[in-house]
Amino acid sequence: MEEEYKRVWNECLGVIKDALGPENRRAFETWFVPIVPLQLDGATLIVQVPSQFFYEYLEEHYIDLLKRVIKMQLGVSGMLKYSVVMDQSIRTSPIVTTLPSQGRQSVRNPLTEMPVNLNKENARELPNPFIVPGIQKMRVNSQLSPNYTLENFVEGDCNRLARSAGYAVAEKPGTTSFNPLLLYSGVGLGKTHLANAIGLKTKELHPDKTVLYVTSEQFMQQYAEAGRAGTVGDFIHFYEMINVLIVDDIQFWAGKAQKTQEAFFHIFNHLHQRNCQIIITSDKAPGDLQGLEPRLLSRLKWGLGADLQAPDVETRKKILRQKLQNDGIEMGDDVVEYIAYNINTNVRELEGALISLIAQSSLNRKQITLDLTRQMIDKYVQSSAREITIDYIQKVVCDYLSLPVESIQNTSRKREIVQARQLSMYFAKKITKSSLAVIGMQCGNKDHATVLHACKTIENLRQTDRHMRNMVDELEKKFKE
Repeated sequence: MEEEYKRVWNECLGVIKDALGPENRRAFETWFVPIVPLQLDGATLIVQVPSQFFYEYLEEHYIDLLKRVIKMQLGVSGMLKYSVVMDQSIRTSPIVTTLPSQGRQSVRNPLTEMPVNLNKENARELPNPFIVPGIQKMRVNSQLSPNYTLENFVEGDCNRLARSAGYAVAEKPGTTSFNPLLLYSGVGLGKTHLANAIGLKTKELHPDKTVLYVTSEQFMQQYAEAGRAGTVGDFIHFYEMINVLIVDDIQFWAGKAQKTQEAFFHIFNHLHQRNCQIIITSDKAPGDLQGLEPRLLSRLKWGLGADLQAPDVETRKKILRQKLQNDGIEMGDDVVEYIAYNINTNVRELEGALISLIAQSSLNRKQITLDLTRQMIDKYVQSSAREITIDYIQKVVCDYLSLPVESIQNTSRKREIVQARQLSMYFAKKITKSSLAVIGMQCGNKDHATVLHACKTIENLRQTDRHMRNMVDELEKKFKE
């Protein structure tokens, strides 16, 4: 009877495969083939699944099918028990329970079998992503930049809350009330720097923790590649083992990447239950992140949302002085103040202006004086002002029409909102270098065909409707001011 459990499970697999049909072959191979039968205890079949996410997915999507198949093979009293080996978690359901941890058998998953040196001192460094699931004693390339540290992140009123919360998280990852920690701000205000710095400080204070920084686009691409290769399980296993996970620019998932969001939702739950730290950055506050799955969005609100605002003039001076000190360059206070007072948008442009000034001085062999600074900064500001963004276009259009900017993002078919959306698309195509796909995504998550239709509509109305012609002309003047 030693092989009876294998025979029963193979018969179950045959029924499941027929029930799913050839059109769901990938689903069968992904979610049923990796299940390993362990033993048959009377009318109870015990199987091993490779992760908590795997278990939850089966429960959510295939519970009814599993009920039917088990009762077909083992009778009305038939039961299925799971052994979740990867994460040592225990879960129950109406027909499904798990083995006690001390009673688990050491059965290796054939999909994850791989020789690995478990000696921590000699362990080879593994690149991201998800090469060896289930191996705890390994080194993972954190993908953190050594240049973005807490020490060179200048603190000011604009970011004090976010920096303080970040330091608290680095000291006690996963055990503070700041889990998840969501850092949000506009472009170039330091959210990526701070997230990276928290990761570096965590590694410094807790060298035993596995820290990983990944952009939302990397995560999405990895998931897509795993789906094509049939290794979604390996992808999930890898991320379930991370102690501190940093995901940058999560807003890029909005309105798309539904399966990626679903995978991250389950990874999020798993890490949070294990008191692992989750750090996320976004260009919007949680309440403004339209297009994310509602249940994922609710998870982002569990912890702390800390915004980083545009630095005030004193903070801008501190940023410039630290940059000069790090580069070993001396510069007069009058020059520093002139730059700080005239570049007031974000940190990135502030540092860019400083670098441009230093380059001009070096290439032309001129001393950095206040006159040279004025000449260079005035040109820099004029150049920056001409770079009009889609967000700015939407603001100008909505202000002109006395509408809230967020109205462009909703699905309302009210005439004035549709008109504001079409005007924004029209000027975005005319003024910016953005693609039609990007314009559509930022104007209510529309496709490129909708953008083309909007542009054609506005152009036709401009030719035939005097009111529209006056409106377009007045808006054009505002963009040239």
